[in-house]
Parts: sequence; C-alpha cells; structure tokens
Amino acid sequence: MTGAQILFECLEREGVQIMFGYPGGAVLPIFDKLYDSKIRFILTRHEQAAAHAADGYARATGKVGVCIATSGPGATNLTTGIANAYMDSIPMVAITGQVKTFLIGNDAFQEADITGVTRSISKHNYLVKDVKTLALTIREAFHIASTGRPGPVLIDIPVDVQQAECDFLWPEEVSMRGYKPTYFGHPGQIKKAAKLISGSKKPILFIGGGVITSQAHQEIKGLAEALQVPVVMTMMGLGGFPGTHELSLGMVGMHGTAYANHGIMESDLIIAVGVRFDDRVTGRVSAFAPCARIIHIDIDPTSIAKNVKADVPIVGDAKNILGQLLEEIKKKPDTQKWLEQIHEWKARHPLRYQHHDNKIKPQFVIEQIYEATKGEAIIVTEVGQNQMWSCQWYKYDKPRTFISSGGLGTMGFGFPAAMGVKLGCPERTVFDIAGDGSIQMNIQELMTVVCNKIPVKVAILNNGYLGMVRQWQELFYKKRYSQTKLCNPDFVRVAEAYGAVGIRVEKTEEVRPAIEKALKIDNAVFLDFLVEEEENVYPMVPAGEAINRMIGGMA
Repeated sequence: MTGAQILFECLEREGVQIMFGYPGGAVLPIFDKLYDSKIRFILTRHEQAAAHAADGYARATGKVGVCIATSGPGATNLTTGIANAYMDSIPMVAITGQVKTFLIGNDAFQEADITGVTRSISKHNYLVKDVKTLALTIREAFHIASTGRPGPVLIDIPVDVQQAECDFLWPEEVSMRGYKPTYFGHPGQIKKAAKLISGSKKPILFIGGGVITSQAHQEIKGLAEALQVPVVMTMMGLGGFPGTHELSLGMVGMHGTAYANHGIMESDLIIAVGVRFDDRVTGRVSAFAPCARIIHIDIDPTSIAKNVKADVPIVGDAKNILGQLLEEIKKKPDTQKWLEQIHEWKARHPLRYQHHDNKIKPQFVIEQIYEATKGEAIIVTEVGQNQMWSCQWYKYDKPRTFISSGGLGTMGFGFPAAMGVKLGCPERTVFDIAGDGSIQMNIQELMTVVCNKIPVKVAILNNGYLGMVRQWQELFYKKRYSQTKLCNPDFVRVAEAYGAVGIRVEKTEEVRPAIEKALKIDNAVFLDFLVEEEENVYPMVPAGEAINRMIGGMA
C-alpha cells in the first residue's frame, strides 16, 4: 500500500466515520485516496473551522475527532483549534501534509515546522519520515489521544511518505514505554479521603470536565445523594451533575452563582473531581477556600496541586475512584445544618435580571430557548457574555449537552463546533448561542452547513459590541469603549445569501415565536436577536479578588 492508502486503512479500522478539513498541494495523494474511502468528509471553508468541528464532534460523542490540512498555512491555521482541544482535554487527531522529506528545513514552498509549532499545544506529535512506521504512528496517535487525560495529537506526513509503498501491518495492540496512565486510585489515599469525608461538617463536591470525560456522572450523583453533599461545577463540568437537582449549586467562579461561590468559600472539605483549579474558578488563590481541606481526584498527576495545595491527592480515573470511595465511607457526614445554610443563600442570592418593556434581555432569550427545547437541546456557545449567560440560564441535566471553549476561550469556536456536534448527534437539536462579534470569526461556515444539510440553529445575541470586553471597560476603564463598538452586517441577509434562513427579532414578544419557528425549519437558521446594548453578566468577581467578593447579583 502507499502511505495514503495506509492512512485510510488505519482510520477506518479506528472507527472513523467523519473527518473535517481542507485540501492543498501537500495532501493531494491523501485526498486522491479519500475519493475511494467510506469515510464521510466535510469540506470546511477554513482550516480553523475544521479543527473546531472535529473538537465539537469529539465533545458530543466521546469519540476521537479527526481533521486534516495541507502544509504551511493550512497546518498553522489548525493550531488555534489544536490549542483549544489541548486546554480542554479533547481527544483529537490532526493530520497535516508536509513538504518532501529531503526539502524539510530548506524553506520550501508552504513549509512550516508544524511539529515544532504544536509541541506545547498538543498532547503529542509526530513527523513521519518512513512509510514503514506510518501504521504504528497512527495507532499510537489514537491511543494517546483517547486514553489517560485525553488531548490532541498531530501527525505530520511528508508528500513522499504519502506516495511511498510498503507492506501494510496493523498493530493489534499498543504498548508505549513511559505512557501508562493510572486508572485506579491508591487504596491508602482513598481511605484517607473517606475518613476526611466522614468527619466533615460542610463538605462540597467540586466537579469539572474530567467527570464527563470519564463518564462518572452517575457515580457523582450517587455520591452526592448518598452523602447529601451539595455540588458545584466548573464551566467544563456543566451537565456532569443535573442542573435542576436540589443539591446543584450551578457554576462556580468569576461568573458563577453567588451561592456556589459562598459554598466553596465556607466549606470545610472540597472533594474536587476532574478539575484544574484554574484562575477563573479560584480568584485570588491565597484567599481561596481558607477553611477547607482538599481531596483532589484526577487522572493527570501534573494537574493535582498545580494551583491549589491538595491534602489528599488521588491519581486515577474518576469513575473508578468514586466507586471505590463510596464503598470505603463507613460513616456519613451530618450535613443538615450545612444544607440549611445553602438553601438560605439560594433564597437570598438567586440569579435574576430586570425585565425591560422595550429591549430584549439576552437572559430572557436563553430562558426561552430552554423552555422551547424542554432542556433537551445540546447548547454550543461562542465566547464572551453569550457563553456566561448560557452557563447561568440554561440548565444542563445530562453530560455532553453543554459544549464550549473553556481554557483557551476561543472566539469563533461555537459555529463550527456546532456543525461537528450535529453530525455526531444528528437526532438532537443543536443551538449555537453566539455574540455578534464571535459569530463573524467563522461565519463562512454557513456554506458548509448549507452544502452538507447540517440544520444547526444559531441564536445571535446582537448587542452591537464586543460585549465582555465592553463590560470590563465599563466597570474598570471608566467607560472608555476603545474598539469594542461593532459595525455589523445584516445577519439575516448574510444567512440568506448562503442559502440558510435568517430571522430578525426586535421585540420581547417575538422571541418565543421566532425560536419555535426556527425549530421547525429543516435548514440552518440565524436568529438575530437585537438585545439590550449594555447589559452585563452578573454576578462577577473582579480580577484578583476572592470569589465571594462579587459585583452585583442583579443583572
């Protein structure tokens, strides 16, 4: 087989059904063999969109997402999507073409050292110089991407390697020296954790994206209900515990609920599962949870105690460890008074906003999407105010129903990611909740969704600003709105020009009918909601403050 044939043989054996990308000179042998492949190929209009679509597909399905681009600018256009997947621990394999092996390092046409570029933003990467190693490389790439703490792996394949021939040998098993993820927790550490839990008065479960990755949502629910412990979530952890459950406190951190932030700060024990304790959650680290001991469960040992000291570190897979932990707890903590305090905070500091007769409130739009979809849609977001309102005002009861760019905070992520989500879950309603700034960063993908009949719905919260940056300028820079006021196109006409459907919504009473109309249309729909221009996301923790030092509770 040629290298290009080997690539598709391996991809099909790995179970790949869909891949995303864009052709070019350095991948022509691969695209020639794609012509005969069973794999469905989605031609995006930009390589960054291909990476985000593969990322969205992976988040929604749990499978490895696959994208491909040519050498040089094609490969470098993938890097934002690769970095995005890396920060959020998403399993992805990115394939890039490269100039011929004897030209590498000679500044050849469309040459870029993509393995060097992606070394710090990928879980691993490969430059394949011998076709005989290609099959094993692909096998290893999928193994690395999908095991342990998942992440993106890049395979760079020179043109002459794609054209070279060798006998095809499929490695049935992968064994890599130095890469042996730990899946079960240390029994001694689990006993220490169980003892701390039994003796606590104000325990709180703090869950992140690792719970969803390990499919540990049922174990989290079982532990919370058995011990009667409240649960807070990072943005990546939304859906890891039912948002409508009485023990749910919602999202914690900079734009988390007041009661989630107070819960963390007043607790005496934090049971942290699959979280990184990133800066958006902790606020000022020196003031974070001053009275709490911390049990930190994570499959990645480098994430434990990286930002916040762990009293009981447990390395392993969350699903396995939570099962072990529940069996080990002999005495349940008495949390009655703690839950009474939580309920008091919930009553005193609910999420709320002021309705306006003449202006559409963005929170109201998301509430109406929630009601119209009965909470059963998969919500994808762009980045900014639209993202935070989506965290606050849509309740996620199941894992993999909230898809968003967390660690990297990539504007332009949502729309192409929504394509990948819809292709992975064709029977589900998929809504991309977008800002008018973010949607324009990959708006060309309208052609992709129309050509491939991908009927995603896009709710644009159109306030005429780069909203989150404007909010910071209002609060901390004396309303000096430097370069945050937008001149926008007519989004309805843009959608129609691409063959999609556009609906403009200018009045509050038009919101629900427009959403219901969009849900009935078997096509991509842009819903252009003209919302309150200077609406802010509250609560908000200012940079450098403790997370119980919030601005506002009224939006």
